[in-house]
Amino acid sequence: MTLLSSTIDCIVFDLGRVLIDLDFELAFEYWATASGQELTEIRSRFALDDAYCAQERGEIEASDYFSHLRKTLGLDLSDEEFLFGWNSIFLEPVSGIEPLLNELKPLKPLHVFSNTNAAHQEFWSQRYADLLAPFQQIVCSHELGARKPGVEAFLQLAGQLSSSPGRMLFFDDLPENVDGARSAGLQAHCVRSAGEIRRILAADYLLPIDGLNP
Repeated sequence: MTLLSSTIDCIVFDLGRVLIDLDFELAFEYWATASGQELTEIRSRFALDDAYCAQERGEIEASDYFSHLRKTLGLDLSDEEFLFGWNSIFLEPVSGIEPLLNELKPLKPLHVFSNTNAAHQEFWSQRYADLLAPFQQIVCSHELGARKPGVEAFLQLAGQLSSSPGRMLFFDDLPENVDGARSAGLQAHCVRSAGEIRRILAADYLLPIDGLNP
């Protein structure tokens, strides 16, 4: 029988590029086509700026963010057109992640912690309902009021999951988020594939290896 280490109470996954592949270029391409503007100009003007972070903390609504994009990108698009492009960034689940989640579900509670916004959550929670079914809780930055990589965000996450930070295993694709998680006391790893997650589990957390092979 496969067992996961008693040093962890739960496993937390980032969403984008850990569970689901993303491509922001698809949003730029849609907005360029819809507006008749140059793709290169839109790409160069887009930034993960203060307004982007504010919507991910739930401080502004989607309509406010789209108004900001009209100004910064120089696009005359409706909220609906911005939203369609905004949601087009979501691709297929990361290869191999679905069977891994199904294998892990009986072993430890699984959770998601994502920097996201309300508009995106409404979209991906429906599109990927089957993929997300193994998770007990999905914690979103716009509901928490705090974003990764802030230490406070991870401490709030631990409180919401009723877990000690040191007993949480966290996987993210961005080094800065992993650093933030570690600063908050979590056991955190930077990963870019389901295979990497399997290898980390096999090396450090599986007792003994039976069903989950690296």
